[in-house]
Amino acid sequence: MEVKQKEIIRPSSNFHPNVWGDQFLNYDEQEDQATVEKIIESLKEGIRKEIMAALDDESKHAHLLKLVNDIQRLGIAYSFEQEIDQALHHIYTVYGNNWDHGCEFLWFRLLRQHGFYVSCDIFNKYKDNEGSFKESLTSNVEGMLELYEATYMRVRGEVVLDDALVFTKNQLQKVTRDPFLWNCTLSLSKHIEKALERPIRKRLPRLDSLQYIPFYEQQDSHNVSLLRLAKLDFNRLQSLHKKELSQLSKWWKSFDPPKNLHYVRDRVVELYFWVLGVYFEPQYSRSRIFLTKMIKMATIFDDTYDNYGTYDELKIFTEAVQRWSITCIDELPDYMKLIYKMLMDCYGEMEEIMASEGKAYQVGYAKEAIKELNRYYMIEAKWIHEGYVPTLEEHELVSFITAGYKMLTTSSFVGMSETTTEEPFKWALTFPPLVKAASIISRIMDDIIGHKEEGQRKHLMSTVECYMKEHGVEEEFVYDLFRQRVEDAWKDINHELLTCKDVPMALKTRALNLARVIEILYKYDDTLKNVGKELKDNITSCFINPMSV
Repeated sequence: MEVKQKEIIRPSSNFHPNVWGDQFLNYDEQEDQATVEKIIESLKEGIRKEIMAALDDESKHAHLLKLVNDIQRLGIAYSFEQEIDQALHHIYTVYGNNWDHGCEFLWFRLLRQHGFYVSCDIFNKYKDNEGSFKESLTSNVEGMLELYEATYMRVRGEVVLDDALVFTKNQLQKVTRDPFLWNCTLSLSKHIEKALERPIRKRLPRLDSLQYIPFYEQQDSHNVSLLRLAKLDFNRLQSLHKKELSQLSKWWKSFDPPKNLHYVRDRVVELYFWVLGVYFEPQYSRSRIFLTKMIKMATIFDDTYDNYGTYDELKIFTEAVQRWSITCIDELPDYMKLIYKMLMDCYGEMEEIMASEGKAYQVGYAKEAIKELNRYYMIEAKWIHEGYVPTLEEHELVSFITAGYKMLTTSSFVGMSETTTEEPFKWALTFPPLVKAASIISRIMDDIIGHKEEGQRKHLMSTVECYMKEHGVEEEFVYDLFRQRVEDAWKDINHELLTCKDVPMALKTRALNLARVIEILYKYDDTLKNVGKELKDNITSCFINPMSV
């Protein structure tokens, strides 16, 4: 039965308007792309030969690791996946835990990043008889930085890496306060400052390349061909990303959101940036477009359930989503009819594309994921309507799902070439430890930033407030405790990426990248609600300003 539209007093969401206007609506195709492609392919071939030459010469294996690191941090590793796989697999097979060619910290980080378990016992030799790290380490600033980055590959129980993190962070902070005292260049000092703010493990690869390219260029020993390839490839991908963003901007504008969805956050550019963090590589173009639409639908759901819909409207809408049939549309309030049709169309279009490849089942699993998300939003709405205060345990069983990362991880697999069977979808829908850890990071960081603001309106208590109420403690205590939970979740992510062998690394990396996005969006503020300077600068760098070649 259709809900009658009577005078309903709805809360104000107070979201500021889209800050970009129609800036990304149109896209101009770049000229001479064919010429650029030829140059890029020629440069790639030269780098491939350099990788293989270093692999064949044992005396160059340390150089090989440095080369792989530069390729990864310059943002072009996707072009050398086969060569990097072969190189690191060879090093792991030949040396195991007995690497003795120098640059141990880099060796450790690269192998663990790639899913090879190597022991952290190698770090104990840098401790003195008292169990403290040797002061001699401080004479090599770049070595300290590599040790610092390596510590973020730790799992639970690796105390030596916990200790190394405390030691290196303290020493590197001293360096940045007075770089000349430590014989450190200003360029390296700024590089260290960025690492202290956000280590490699927590950085989005696309943003890391933006920072690393100018730093690499300032190094006297930089590889001219590698640098040129990184810049050309960055601009080439920027052109592709702008084209995708134009397509998505037109899709979103076609719904006339200021009129029809005025209470919803108008953030399609920011959400595309979010998805670009999940995968920026060119082969994932269709997956990126689909996932952006999915995350846009999730934010519409979120704003509708949190800020606009009445309890009766939300019950009817939830039932319609569970039934998943366009025939349900007549039962909905007018403003929900548009949302429901958007939902049906988004999944229907992608299902048609995947059906042409015999993979319609992929979208089926994505549907189940968003239907579950929708059900859990309704549980939260019911709690608010009834004035029910859940325990922290009850809250987290629901809010770790409404964080959205189970749905987004599952949906991110749709259309990826690495998704050849149903098994990864089944795995993601079981809420495995890797996906749960990313969800914990998302929920807790969001709650730390947002719970005070949400206290100004009728809302579901955040995890922060639940803990304060149950244990009778101050919020600063909870902040410290929850920040440690976030760090433990990162350790769990590292553990799962090393031990979960049933799912290809290319798919598991989507959950890792989703956790990384949260580090950008929710570390200091809710940047989806209040689009601040850092996010604007990142979007400008990714989509507006090309690299100077």
